[in-house]
Amino acid sequence: MVITSIADAVTRQVEAVGDSVNEALFEPVIRLGVTGLARSGKTVFITSLVANLLDRGRMPQLVAAADGRIEAAYLQPQPDDTVARFAYEENLAALTGPTPHWPDNTRGVSELRLSLKVRPTGMLAGMRAARTVHLDIVDYPGEWLLDLALLDKSYEDWCSHVLTRLAGRDEATAYLAAMAGVDAEAPFEEVAAKALAGHFTDYLQAARLAGYSDCTPGRFLLPGDLAGSPVLSFAPLPVIDGRPARGTLRREMARRYEAYKSKVVKLFFRDHFARIDRQVVLVDALGAIHNGPPALEDLRQSMADILGAFRPGRNAFLTRLLGGKRVEKILFAATKSDHLHHSQHPRLSAILQALLREAKDRADFAGAQTHALALASLRTTTEASLTHHGQEVDCVRGLLLDSGKRAAFYPGKLPEDPAHLLSPARQGAERWLDQDYAVMRFAPAPLSLRPGEGPPHIRLDRAAQFLIGDKL
Repeated sequence: MVITSIADAVTRQVEAVGDSVNEALFEPVIRLGVTGLARSGKTVFITSLVANLLDRGRMPQLVAAADGRIEAAYLQPQPDDTVARFAYEENLAALTGPTPHWPDNTRGVSELRLSLKVRPTGMLAGMRAARTVHLDIVDYPGEWLLDLALLDKSYEDWCSHVLTRLAGRDEATAYLAAMAGVDAEAPFEEVAAKALAGHFTDYLQAARLAGYSDCTPGRFLLPGDLAGSPVLSFAPLPVIDGRPARGTLRREMARRYEAYKSKVVKLFFRDHFARIDRQVVLVDALGAIHNGPPALEDLRQSMADILGAFRPGRNAFLTRLLGGKRVEKILFAATKSDHLHHSQHPRLSAILQALLREAKDRADFAGAQTHALALASLRTTTEASLTHHGQEVDCVRGLLLDSGKRAAFYPGKLPEDPAHLLSPARQGAERWLDQDYAVMRFAPAPLSLRPGEGPPHIRLDRAAQFLIGDKL
């Protein structure tokens, strides 16, 4: 097994060197990973980004587009024939058709290649022909990214971590009761193991709906062809001293946990994560704030785990796998900023930056350039000012998703100092003392796009400039 792992690592490093030489001499490739935590709008982000790179009328902050150096953009067959193609055309039709609606969420890995024909810059630009830059977008669930943190944890460490987070959560009541009714030292029985794993999966689904970010193992929520397999039939148990006895439920749970790490997590990162150059992590920060201090604190800790995933030196497996390679740029984007009046956007950005700063300190992260930004992949609202109790309030107007009626919405005023949110969250507060922060679900508005224009957005061009602008 060791010899096979070494040979596989050597083979992949040789392939990586070959790819680098080919890209340097011929057509460069930017591999952009896009992932998101619960309900962050990953599918809409990719669809809008591609549409606005194909028709660049709304991309003034992307320097190469503003300078007119992008001569053409077109979709091509993706390089990996074994990965599902991102359903760009279907998703764009859903967002821009006569009766627009939100597209279905993706439930696995998908990929799309967009090629840009770009004129060079510099003194000799007039003497050099335009070159082609390929943008390979890899879409994968955020829950799978958080799974990387499991590689550093034993089964006992993971149990202690998970059960600590479960304490006090109403969503965990049924699982904790089921766990208390199981004798972990009794002989292993498949029926008992699957029943307990089922209760734990129910908890993860409820926790995600409640706005919590850390819902690992990720494949419990998106099992695909692994549904019902033993590798997805384990759950956390109370930690004890000493090694569990052979043949017990605890021993088998620990074995299946290790199998999940080796047969699911490592394979995903070897086949997909190892090739990523740039990364976008989409975050529904407004949703976490609305769900209260526990959800915001969970988001803070999850962002630290995510940053740890991009620092392979902490993990021997990733160090061998990536050969020292690091992701060059990571963008953390707070989505749905169109749910706020533009006057509050700086405050949302400041909250995300504060979350990111604490995550960087906690993860002891170094090696990649990181940035935090508030954006809206598809703008669904217009701004308005209304008078309420004699005071003027900055609102947004849009079509409500549930009723289809047009309504004005004021979510509450975000604090100017992010510490007013982060401190009570870190101290374990159950609710905000000064006010509640509302969220509203808006439907995509009917669009009338002029030739050369992509869908309306907020700061998607700035995101593109940070992620790929230096390569164009």
